Amino acid sequence: MHEQQFEELLTSVKDMGKHMRGEPINVRVREFPEPDVKAIREKTGLTQTGFAYLIGVKPKTLQNWEQKRVRPAGPARALLKIVEANPDALAAIQA
Repeated sequence: MHEQQFEELLTSVKDMGKHMRGEPINVRVREFPEPDVKAIREKTGLTQTGFAYLIGVKPKTLQNWEQKRVRPAGPARALLKIVEANPDALAAIQA
């Protein structure tokens, strides 16, 4: 390991210790808004079952997202952003 990499790792570990003790650290925090899954689905005009099928999740998962019991993560969030920007994208899949 190079000295610079070691120093960055050591700084990171020290920052983690400060964070765990509640001490302030100099970091950037990015906030990503939660997708409004129900509104996105409603824009498509699909039922919960139909929408869930087209995006590849179980209807119960979709219900949990819509009721904010569970948050969609990773690829699901990306797909929801695409559908939000272009609700007709799912219509192309349906055809």
